Amino acid sequence: VQLVESGGGLVQPGGSLRLSCAASGFTFSAYDMSWYRQAPGKEREWVGRISSAGGSTYYADSVKGRFTISRDNAKNTVYLQMNSLKPEDTAVYYCYVYLGIQYRYWGQGTQVTVSS
Repeated sequence: VQLVESGGGLVQPGGSLRLSCAASGFTFSAYDMSWYRQAPGKEREWVGRISSAGGSTYYADSVKGRFTISRDNAKNTVYLQMNSLKPEDTAVYYCYVYLGIQYRYWGQGTQVTVSS
């Protein structure tokens, strides 16, 4: 299983970024996918999740209304569209898949920095 995030970078407050997570090594269309983030000195926190077919999405209160998760099962890719970014969104963003009790996988993460 491999999860590879991309799309991070430096953005000004109020700006937007779209992160991608390319997945391989499992049947992507059969599993929910999640995004997490970890800010410096803080614990990793859940950002949101999308169901296997993409019909349902769930978000942390801190990002609801600003972030949107989507997926393209033909491309084995999940996306995180981030709008109205705030300095407190600065973190390393990870995608995550749970395949079973002993089968939990993380990507390597991509840095998002929101600063003027």
